[in-house]
Amino acid sequence: MSWDLLIRGGAAIDGSGRPRQIGDVAIAGGRIAALGPALSGMAARVINAAGLAVTPGFIDIKTHSDFTLPINPKAESKVRQGVTTEIIGHCGFSVAPCLPGKVQALADYLSGGAPWLPFRETSFPDYLDSFPAVAVNAGMLVGHNTLRLMVMGLEDRAPTPAELDQMSALLDEGLSAGALGLSTGLFTPPGSFAEPAEIIALCAVVARHKAGYFTHIRDESNRVVEAVEEAIAIASAYPIHVEIVHLKCSGVDNWGKAAQILDRIEQARAAGCDIDCDAYPYAAGANPLKNLLPPWVQVGGNAAMLARLALPETRARIEAELADHGLNNWGRIPSWEAVQVSISPNLPQHAGKTIAALAGSRRCDAIDLVCDLLIEDNGATRVLITSIAEDDIRTILRSPTALVGSDGNCVADYGITGQGMPHPRFYGTFPRIIGHYVHDERLLPLEQAVHKMTGGSARALKLRDRGLLAEGYRADIAIFDPADFRDRATYAEPHRYPTGPRTTVIVNGIVVVDNAAHTGATPGAVLRRAPDGTVG
Repeated sequence: MSWDLLIRGGAAIDGSGRPRQIGDVAIAGGRIAALGPALSGMAARVINAAGLAVTPGFIDIKTHSDFTLPINPKAESKVRQGVTTEIIGHCGFSVAPCLPGKVQALADYLSGGAPWLPFRETSFPDYLDSFPAVAVNAGMLVGHNTLRLMVMGLEDRAPTPAELDQMSALLDEGLSAGALGLSTGLFTPPGSFAEPAEIIALCAVVARHKAGYFTHIRDESNRVVEAVEEAIAIASAYPIHVEIVHLKCSGVDNWGKAAQILDRIEQARAAGCDIDCDAYPYAAGANPLKNLLPPWVQVGGNAAMLARLALPETRARIEAELADHGLNNWGRIPSWEAVQVSISPNLPQHAGKTIAALAGSRRCDAIDLVCDLLIEDNGATRVLITSIAEDDIRTILRSPTALVGSDGNCVADYGITGQGMPHPRFYGTFPRIIGHYVHDERLLPLEQAVHKMTGGSARALKLRDRGLLAEGYRADIAIFDPADFRDRATYAEPHRYPTGPRTTVIVNGIVVVDNAAHTGATPGAVLRRAPDGTVG
């Protein structure tokens, strides 16, 4: 027998949660051709994996790499973590469809997350067909916020029947082309302007296509329990998979609620709902700065928002509302020291500085600083917000059914995506779980952690032939030393790849990372959902 690749003598962790087994993995024609304790035959290349873990490639179920993959096709910060598949278009923010005459509106709207991405008019089918060659597989979601922006702009009202029909038609077009599902970002405009009935109506389209529903719930802070119930209501109404993305209990008033929410999700699953959640292992989140303010601030679009923010009465109203309720979606923080500028495209010198420090340097109030910064940066400022309790992170990670998603973009330590100070999760989510929570903290066994990153996510996504080490499956494989696979990215120095000089990552049978060095290969595939709901 002749193989393209033969991985010898590694500890094979197959992604199912079962115990590891020492053995070989043979690859031919981009697929896993054989597994066994001692495979015979010749191979074009043999990889000695003695002392290393051999696992399915990690599936990053929750990312925004659609903002960066076209300009960073090597996907450096992700593939070096062992990530071989990314699910993109989350939180209601997709870069397609983009209707004629709406390019600038979408670019302005997404500037806080995609400041360097060139936008163009495109349908969702064209977007899938024209996606460039990249290093990882990518599955796309249709964003509800983008649909609403295309049809209604940033208006705080219910859609007319004709507008709802247009959104449904655009969603239908995207799902017919192979999009994996619908994403919502109900925490920020224009998604926050949608009543539950609007989402229910769109999910009827999702159900017709046997697709999935992925939701950044309406509130992750003071009303997080009620927001989870809204997601469960969708899972109860339709036989579709519902994914609550980056589950968190944000703000000091909400710490400790994770166990209650996980119990409620388990109750829904026991009642027949197909519902999951995922999370990242960090106490800080990230978002465009404008999204921390009350939703009414963004009504009418970017130009209207910036004009509004210049008014003293606007600033006074923002200050009063934040004093009453805390930050939109993030809740009450101890001080503005907890909010740090991550990326400021027009004011790069502010990256890494807190709102409190910047306000102090200008001798102004924090609210004035926030408003001035948004005006000066054309609304594009992105920030990190430290608002999550470590105990809740550990509770979620211990849960057998909570999956892993970075909520991060693929970036690099050079070039255009190497600017600013992004969240360290962009570089460190998966090795942080393995190095810190598995190896150091013994919070969960390695097999369970790998399942949450591979087979568990593949099940949720209905991937036909990825997520497991099994004969006939696509050869997406990560090879690493479990004792030396650690995140090095920090909030102060985020652009740092993980440790592990023997880390090797294979995508569709092609070596992309070879002993911790990127080969330059871009063998990733665009994943499409079939009419039966499965994805390949």
